[in-house]
Amino acid sequence: MSEYCLLLRKDLRKPLPVAQWPEGFSLVALTEELMQPVHALLCQGYADGRGSVEPLLSWQHDLLHDAEYDPQLCFVILHQGEVVAVAQAWTSAYLKDLVVHPRHQGRGLGSTLLRHVFEVFRQRHEACVDLKVMEHNHRARSLYEQHGMTLIRREQL
Repeated sequence: MSEYCLLLRKDLRKPLPVAQWPEGFSLVALTEELMQPVHALLCQGYADGRGSVEPLLSWQHDLLHDAEYDPQLCFVILHQGEVVAVAQAWTSAYLKDLVVHPRHQGRGLGSTLLRHVFEVFRQRHEACVDLKVMEHNHRARSLYEQHGMTLIRREQL
């Protein structure tokens, strides 16, 4: 059975809603101290076959040495000091990862984080933001479609 991923795009030239952070949640940049809990959240988010994450040291090395890495594009949401959501984007206006901890899903964190990513790239004068999502990941696809992301192409893995 073949698996597919979808390349989706958000046009940033149209007006964007402002990201409203839910009370008690804070946005911080990725720091060395947060690497392990962010990695753990990514592993948890991709554990059900919706992607994969390298082991911590490989992931951290690859991230920090990637030409498209910019710490200003690593968005981490904390709640009572715990990492509860993360969005990792590349300088090419590509959203690589977006994961919300299962205990905090349904509170609008994914939507707020997505809006924030869109606004950051709009401020960087990008025309659009791209991402790939597994075709069978209906929950993520629904989120992206609600935020005006459109299908560019379907790719066989």
